[in-house]
Amino acid sequence: MAHATRDETETGTAASFVSEDSETFVARFPDAARAVRVLFGIAFVALAGGGLFGVIQSLHRTGIYRGFMSSADYYTALTGHGVLMALVFTTFFITGFFKWAVTRSLGQRTVSTRFTWAWVATMTIGTLLATVAILGGLFDFIPASADVLYTFYAPMGAHPTFYIGAALLIVGSWGAGLDYFREFWNWRGDHPDERIPLQTFMTLTTMLMWYIATLGVAVEVVVFLIPWSLGLLAQVDPLLTRTLFWYFGHPVVYFWLLPAYVVWYTILPKLAGGRLFSDPLARIVFVLFLILSTPVGFHHQYVDPGVPEGFKFIAMTNTMFLLLPSLLTAFTVVASIEHGARQRGGEGRLGWLGALPWDNPAFVGCALAGLMFAAGGFSGMINAGMNINYLVHNTLWIPGHFHLTVGTAFALTAMAVSYWLVPQLTGKRLQLHGLAVVQPYLWFVGMTLMSNAMHRAGLASVPRRTAEPQYDQVAFEGVVGGIAEMRWQIAIGGVLLFVSLVAFLAVMLATWLGERGGQLRVNSDIPPALSGPEHSPVVLDNLRLWTLIAVVLVVLAYGLPLFDMVSSGGLFGPGSGPIPVWLSAWLPLPG
Repeated sequence: MAHATRDETETGTAASFVSEDSETFVARFPDAARAVRVLFGIAFVALAGGGLFGVIQSLHRTGIYRGFMSSADYYTALTGHGVLMALVFTTFFITGFFKWAVTRSLGQRTVSTRFTWAWVATMTIGTLLATVAILGGLFDFIPASADVLYTFYAPMGAHPTFYIGAALLIVGSWGAGLDYFREFWNWRGDHPDERIPLQTFMTLTTMLMWYIATLGVAVEVVVFLIPWSLGLLAQVDPLLTRTLFWYFGHPVVYFWLLPAYVVWYTILPKLAGGRLFSDPLARIVFVLFLILSTPVGFHHQYVDPGVPEGFKFIAMTNTMFLLLPSLLTAFTVVASIEHGARQRGGEGRLGWLGALPWDNPAFVGCALAGLMFAAGGFSGMINAGMNINYLVHNTLWIPGHFHLTVGTAFALTAMAVSYWLVPQLTGKRLQLHGLAVVQPYLWFVGMTLMSNAMHRAGLASVPRRTAEPQYDQVAFEGVVGGIAEMRWQIAIGGVLLFVSLVAFLAVMLATWLGERGGQLRVNSDIPPALSGPEHSPVVLDNLRLWTLIAVVLVVLAYGLPLFDMVSSGGLFGPGSGPIPVWLSAWLPLPG
């Protein structure tokens, strides 16, 4: 039997012991740990590159310092920041985290290591291709460019390398999901009557949502954008490709957020010294996200004249329904944290907050990320409403919102859980612990400054997606304070975020290069929920039922609008004719 020692950073009944090296994840599942380490390593490299582009952006756009690049190159930096942070960092970290979660919760080794490395390689090759195309906008010796921003839809076009890379990244993520399902099916064969372990349940529902959501962007890229970029199509329909992108573009937000939810539901309560309040509520939340996440994309197209108002209203209604799982999450997670605090001796209505481990970087990062996400939820309600959305849609308000959600709720949670998880994946003690403690607070302050100023600038109608937001013919009136003050807040906040990012990467690098052995200062056991799965109906685990309902809702929300776009404008846009360019040499044109 392995020995255990008292945890140096946690107290309380639910977090009392720390496993020796023989019981760490890397010792029990070395193949899975190796794959997760590689995925995390690539994610952290992408995070570094995206963060560098981000701080350059913030300084250039605010006019504080423009020595890094010209305004023409700003859009390359903006593309690099968005793609590396929102697509590459997120996808690699999530697939690695889910690999850990499924393997740990099922207690099984990888079904096929060759298959695992195949999808890891596919994602990596795709990332390299897309990154090279983006960097081509900065370096003349690269015969490619992709200044199409994160929202890559027509009429802006990129080099085929970028689109092929994006397609490979998505295909690789599909392979990751299949990997998880293979492990689950293998486990189900030996446990036919057991409830799905919670972390595996959360992973599988998230991946089912991902499969449904990525169909849109896969069709956009493979059927339209790649042939168009290769010259095989003379033109594509901007409205259709934009719609296909946003079919994917909003549920991808939940692909980013749901892994953070996995952390908040299963790991954060344990870090607080307690345990999850309700397993059934957690399952209900993930089922709701599965069925409601995709039929909401039209709320990104409120200003598009080609989409009927009725379908925009349906999207708005569906978006408001998504408030329910978020509110359930707020209740469940806060209740779980409070339980942990009271287990640690906390008392009073609010006094229990002081009993929480505010010197534990993993806890602090997750808790502050959840607090920021609550603020982002309020601005998200503004975005969801049709009338109010018209006022802020193309302003700096929108980046302010998603820097709270993706840029903090996911990113800070990912960094925080890495402090707890990386020692288990490497068998090495966390290094630079003091720097790790400071890092989440620094991120919180930087994001508070930057996002607050972005929201206020949006209310003052300052546009987004432009290197030159100020024009001679336009004067922006500050809502509270002045435009110059907002710019300084954005710049200072961006610099603080970059410093925080450097601190995180320094901790990770020092840990990675450290020596194995000794006490890891983490307790890898996750205690069972106060209310377990036996208190919920078995139908919650019927993934086929919920997937079918999700598909039906997608068909109802998108079937008629897509049919109308194709029937009225043609598959490739008005005036394109029915025959692609590459066929025109072989087939006679109509008439």
